[in-house]
Amino acid sequence: MKALVYTAPRSLALREVPDPEPRPGEALIRVEAVGICGSDMHAFEGHDERRPPPLILGHEAAGVIVAGPQAGRRVTVNPLVTCGACPACRAGRENLCPSRQIISMPPREGAFAELLAMPEQNLVTVPDGVPLARAALAEPLACGWHAVRLGARALGVPLAQARCAVLGGGAIGLGAALAALAQGAPGPIPLAEPNRLRHAAISAAGAVVPHVPGEGGPGAGEADLVIDAVGYPATRAEACRLARPGGVIVHIGLGSAEGGLDIRRMTLQEITFIGTYTYTKADFRETAEAIFGGRLGPLDWAEGRALAAGPAAFAEIAAGRAAAPKIVLMPGAD
Repeated sequence: MKALVYTAPRSLALREVPDPEPRPGEALIRVEAVGICGSDMHAFEGHDERRPPPLILGHEAAGVIVAGPQAGRRVTVNPLVTCGACPACRAGRENLCPSRQIISMPPREGAFAELLAMPEQNLVTVPDGVPLARAALAEPLACGWHAVRLGARALGVPLAQARCAVLGGGAIGLGAALAALAQGAPGPIPLAEPNRLRHAAISAAGAVVPHVPGEGGPGAGEADLVIDAVGYPATRAEACRLARPGGVIVHIGLGSAEGGLDIRRMTLQEITFIGTYTYTKADFRETAEAIFGGRLGPLDWAEGRALAAGPAAFAEIAAGRAAAPKIVLMPGAD
């Protein structure tokens, strides 16, 4: 099969590699769509020791099962493989499983390829009327769905009365804003995004209003719930500035490991800080159902490209020249 292989920092190559061999309980999937995630970009830049080259990246996938009794079934892929037996899994918090694996990290290759093997329990059926490129957004959108759910649980007011703010206009941040709206938050939701090229797509996605950081948006101490979908010192500092006394900051982004938190203000104003990682199985399925039901908007802001165009897409994103909040690679496209 053809696969886009991460070979060294800032280097990707389209190669012929062996087809994956499904293990017992796994299905072989022909990948039709797979999104480029921020974590793929971190690996591409050489900033993720968890993803050493050579490696097939990509974990936001949807496709069609090609063999066995389920052949022809259209599916979106939950890329998080967990044990199902530990205390976290039994409590429905599979994302905290100590033996969790995610495709695009060893020992599991990723989905920037024509074929992918996945446990059948990680697959959600996609209705015939839903494009697989849209279904592939279930993974990044589930991150925001999970974050909003945890943030809403910690608020001292109902989400329907909460003033929300989002930092970051990629798929995670935009998805978090759309998830907040779908779960009952009032709109429009202000979203800080420095790349003006993305503003048109963000504005068209739903009741979300993009602005350049420092040019509009809520004032200091005005937000009940702040979602940092970037995770750099500057965005953490901004989240601390925006959160009201007693407010909640939910941190999704993994841009940088240190800096930015105003611990003194967070302590004196009892601001809750919640770190979130991926999603539970229930979050993933709820997000998929929200996509299929149109509750997250038209989701027409992703841009599709052929797998062979992957290196150029990575370079464009790294240079800040990508207008789309999400670029989805299509292994079957020319």
